[in-house]
Amino acid sequence: MKILMALAASDFDPTESAIPWKVLTEAGHEVVFATPDGQPARADERMVSGRGLSIFKAMLKARVDAVEAYALMCEDAHFQSPCCAYAQLGEQSFDGLLLPGGHAPGMKTYLESGSLQQAVALAFVANKPVGAICHGVIVAARSQDPSTGLSSLHGRKSTALPRAMELSAWALTCLWLGNYYRTYPETVEAEVRRRLADPRDFDAGPSSLLRDSPQHLKRGFVVRDGNYLSARWPGDAYRFAQQFCAMLDERKL
Repeated sequence: MKILMALAASDFDPTESAIPWKVLTEAGHEVVFATPDGQPARADERMVSGRGLSIFKAMLKARVDAVEAYALMCEDAHFQSPCCAYAQLGEQSFDGLLLPGGHAPGMKTYLESGSLQQAVALAFVANKPVGAICHGVIVAARSQDPSTGLSSLHGRKSTALPRAMELSAWALTCLWLGNYYRTYPETVEAEVRRRLADPRDFDAGPSSLLRDSPQHLKRGFVVRDGNYLSARWPGDAYRFAQQFCAMLDERKL
């Protein structure tokens, strides 16, 4: 199947993009990319290298397996030549849509793109599998059902980056990185809850400091509601990717 992954031009999270890319491509799916201008994107360099994270580097940066997956993704022909700019998404045919996250300033062109939000809304209307992780859930939450004007997530259950995780990362680094971990004054959780039919439809999941892996999928946490799958942070990436693959497999039956 052909899966479209939307990326910011810069500052997207390497784990939340490259791990799903790796799992999906190894399962035989084709992953293509859309960026704001149709040019190759680049991940948040700080998450790749750990630069500036001080003593919290090991805790906060991308894990070695994710950095390796990101390097491989960067060599992929589809990544080097995105299929389109956001404004051309309506012309694209795809079977599923992925929305990775990221928190640094470059993410705002992705999070605030009306063209991308419209494409996401239409994917929901067409009942295509839509997967969003961390800040990517904001894009889904900001998309509006064309028949109601409400969020595409209105009436659905979802998770996203929990307030506790977002504020903890900010508190650990704000003295020298400022608001690097605060994309907006409102937390991700608060915005997503506000756009749901009922704030109780948001599930922050269990407290977790351990990231998942192919051997420890249960460390990850996801919420599925029909054709929509959501996850919280890079530590959920493997389980998120595996569950998205399962959703695609159901379409083949």
